[in-house]
Amino acid sequence: MPAWLQLMLDSFWPLLKAGLLFTVPLTLITFIGGISLGFVLALGRLYGPRPLVAVVRFYVWLIRGTPLLVQLFLIFYGLPSAGITLDAFTAAVIGFTLNVGAYSSEIIRATLDAVPRGQWEAAQSIGMNWLQTMRRIVLPQAARIAVPPLSNTFIALVKDTSLAAAVTVPELFQSAQRIAAATYEPLILYVETALIYLLFSSVLSALQNKLEARLSGQQNPPGGDS
Repeated sequence: MPAWLQLMLDSFWPLLKAGLLFTVPLTLITFIGGISLGFVLALGRLYGPRPLVAVVRFYVWLIRGTPLLVQLFLIFYGLPSAGITLDAFTAAVIGFTLNVGAYSSEIIRATLDAVPRGQWEAAQSIGMNWLQTMRRIVLPQAARIAVPPLSNTFIALVKDTSLAAAVTVPELFQSAQRIAAATYEPLILYVETALIYLLFSSVLSALQNKLEARLSGQQNPPGGDS
């Protein structure tokens, strides 16, 4: 067996283990947190008072206008200067959550705004209050619109978690760096790492396609009017 193939086989499980123990949990935690934050920000942007709208717009402008890597460095390396010390994983969770929240808020805001105003008026005409209209009428429609862009955000986040290696989180990419430093075979290790990221992304893309097809089927049931 060629030496390069043996190295790939020997390093596959350590890399996959790092991905399953750190990359996947980091992605799931920050995506859920980011979507929740983004939903609150979107509601504040659309329905909040002017001061709140201004704060949300400033937050989104700030996060979208600065690199994610710089944000991670500010949280992990900068905050200790202010007396706030966080472990690497917590710092990464906070950084990614704040970043995803800013981007997802714009997606959610656009999808909520895409629901025709007539839907609100019709719901109010039959006695629904704001919360009932949002929960029963607006959110189900907005969710179908939001699935594709939010799914793309999730897939991108899987790959972006490689930046957590810069703040010493022992995720997939940092594990590859450590093995490459010990074996002096960076090309083989980084190609293998890229293939594992590709595997994760391909699985998520397949799930995204199935979810979109299911939602499309619910929106256009067989025999329904087109």
